[in-house]
Amino acid sequence: MEQRAKIHKARVGRVVSDKMDKTVVVEVQVLRRHPLYRRILRRTKKYKAHDEANVAKMGDLVRIIESRPYSKEKRWRVAEIVKRGEEV
Repeated sequence: MEQRAKIHKARVGRVVSDKMDKTVVVEVQVLRRHPLYRRILRRTKKYKAHDEANVAKMGDLVRIIESRPYSKEKRWRVAEIVKRGEEV
């Protein structure tokens, strides 16, 4: 029986909150074209992501990947910190 490679969804976004323990809130922006009016629309969505070592801080640009459910709302985990942000 062949082994399938697990392909996880990935998103890149900015950390908007790091106040919880081992959890960060990541805001992901996606640009979409309106189907009728053809205008570019900016859509944002917030994801709660698991951060085991509490290394991600507010303002950081992070890559999150889909994972097992950690809690009621947490289905993502921080894979890497793409760019460090400035302290606010």
